[in-house]
Amino acid sequence: MFSYDDYREIIRIIQSTGRQCGYADALHRDKFIIMRHDVEYSVDRAYQLAKVEQSMDFVSTFFFQWTNNSYNILSRRNMDMIKDMHERGQHIGLHFALNGMTDMQQIRRRIKMEIDILSEMFGFQITEFSVHRPSKDVLRENIKLDGILNAYQDEFFTFADSIDDNTELKVKYMSDANHIWRYGYPDQDNITRYDKVQILTHPFAWCKKGYDNFDNYKSLMQEKYIELVESIDNECKDFGEYKEYFMEKNVQ
Repeated sequence: MFSYDDYREIIRIIQSTGRQCGYADALHRDKFIIMRHDVEYSVDRAYQLAKVEQSMDFVSTFFFQWTNNSYNILSRRNMDMIKDMHERGQHIGLHFALNGMTDMQQIRRRIKMEIDILSEMFGFQITEFSVHRPSKDVLRENIKLDGILNAYQDEFFTFADSIDDNTELKVKYMSDANHIWRYGYPDQDNITRYDKVQILTHPFAWCKKGYDNFDNYKSLMQEKYIELVESIDNECKDFGEYKEYFMEKNVQ
């Protein structure tokens, strides 16, 4: 359920409806399907998923974190990949981490500040954000900012304190959080029987083979290990003589 072939099938279903669009266009439509990606651990995996989309002439929105210990959004390598995605038509947004903030005015100011900084650094305007692990208070707040779209605002997302089969949904929402599809799998039925749909994936969960949660985690750790060794080697040669040793350790 998490292979690139599985993802291509989801794209195929969406394309067959003719309703795929981004957030800005969805504001003016009675029917839409939005595909969104929150990038948690790996810019590389987001880049590879974007290539899968490109091969099918499909674009979506990728939200990247500013405060993240797993990747540096402003590293030269990551910026190059993100800029390339943007140039190929993908929408780039901010994946905003609350980091313990609960004051709504402070959250609003911080979102605006991070978007302004990233827009300046990347050289193109960022106008969309999603919240990382949003609390119910944040979802209930329905944050709206001038000129900036929130993936969780009420035009794109239906908030309810609890959701069951009887909950009335203006927007059908599906997410692959924790390597489990929540609120339904985006199959033909779930994608086509609702007028408004938002689908969230996390690119770190997807790869060519489509691993289960454990093997996916293992492969992700191997990729991050190699990335760290190569990053250290590119920065300085203090440990150059040990590079091959640690690369071999990763293979074992």
